[in-house]
Amino acid sequence: MRRVVRQSKFRHVFGQAVKNDQCYDDIRVSRVTWDSSFCAVNPRFVAIIIEASGGGAFLVLPLHKTGRIDKSYPTVCGHTGPVLDIDWCPHNDQVIASGSEDCTVMVWQIPENGLTLSLTEPVVILEGHSKRVGIVAWHPTARNVLLSAGCDNAIIIWNVGTGEALINLDDMHSDMIYNVSWNRNGSLICTASKDKKVRVIDPRKQEIVAEKEKAHEGARPMRAIFLADGNVFTTGFSRMSERQLALWNPKNMQEPIALHEMDTSNGVLLPFYDPDTSIIYLCGKGDSSIRYFEITDESPYVHYLNTFSSKEPQRGMGYMPKRGLDVNKCEIARFFKLHERKCEPIIMTVPRKSDLFQDDLYPDTAGPEAALEAEEWFEGKNADPILISLKHGYIPGKNRDLKVVKKNILDSKPTANKKCDLINVPKKTTDTASVQNEAKLDEILKEIKSIKDTICNQDERISKLEQQMAKIAA
Repeated sequence: MRRVVRQSKFRHVFGQAVKNDQCYDDIRVSRVTWDSSFCAVNPRFVAIIIEASGGGAFLVLPLHKTGRIDKSYPTVCGHTGPVLDIDWCPHNDQVIASGSEDCTVMVWQIPENGLTLSLTEPVVILEGHSKRVGIVAWHPTARNVLLSAGCDNAIIIWNVGTGEALINLDDMHSDMIYNVSWNRNGSLICTASKDKKVRVIDPRKQEIVAEKEKAHEGARPMRAIFLADGNVFTTGFSRMSERQLALWNPKNMQEPIALHEMDTSNGVLLPFYDPDTSIIYLCGKGDSSIRYFEITDESPYVHYLNTFSSKEPQRGMGYMPKRGLDVNKCEIARFFKLHERKCEPIIMTVPRKSDLFQDDLYPDTAGPEAALEAEEWFEGKNADPILISLKHGYIPGKNRDLKVVKKNILDSKPTANKKCDLINVPKKTTDTASVQNEAKLDEILKEIKSIKDTICNQDERISKLEQQMAKIAA
């Protein structure tokens, strides 16, 4: 019998790396041993975690700033320990969050045209974790809601607009959290943990909705992400250390809908998902390839499409949101592959003969407008993303500045059932004492700022000296 090939418009998706002059060169990509993607991208900027002495830093480059990046290019360098994860706000292309080994989360406002001076002052510092913070993830539809997860096995959900921690899930995980993913409307999260469990959690009710023990039996790290239809996709390792991918229905986690074994490489598989086309791209850390699969309702549910292969292994990977793609070239995904010393964009396209807008490739996609305010979400409302058409390409609008209004804790009545009392209530003091305290505080802040500036300058000096050493050695 002749084998019938499955019909799919994505069967011929092919990847292509851009030319050398369109790469971002001479970047010292972070060497920290942590399995995050080290890179975050939006339609304006690419952000990359880099090596930094005396603290943690990341670069933020306008997309057009390709070529060699000067050693003295300004960085975002306010953390006192290495930066482990970064994430752009989906509702404001100039706001980025970072989690660090210094146990804090910082939220930054990047100037419209990029950095001209190093940035040491975040808009807000979110303190509440007792160990390093390895995961930050913005809520997909509610403005200013940010999730962070640390090595203290706690997940905290913040209202960035007030700088408050409003939900603290500190008793659900008995071991390290590998990753956290929001579902399409942000009503649930799923997590993968070192205890080999995949959990589906309702963060506002603070309860576990579903969990699967030993989703993958191997000891190496897993990943779990939500798909648009509510199913959960996981990557992990078998007992024989083979890499696996699996699809689960949270309503019945006994058996996977699909389970595939791939190869015996030992890099963690980072999944990147496009809800518009139902394609999942798997990038292994240390691999030199990107495999992609289409998820459908027909058996075997996860269909292998193709592999993009290159010579160099990847240290990390950034994934462009749909609204940042070139629809005229039938581009359906763009990755930013991190090498040891550079960042290389890789473009995935569907070959089409016509130059017209291909509406089957570009259904309406999530736009930058938030569907809910933070307060509405915390009160229990849900909303799907507000969709936009890409027919005439995406034109970025003007972003409003992120303003943080710290609530006056003295005015608010203490709530009875608050699970997270992370903020110390200040004591009332006499006016003169408070004036003195303010002056002292200003002094301390100035000193901290000057020390941070010194660190940035020393960083630049070290880079220059390293350059000179390399030249002499050569």
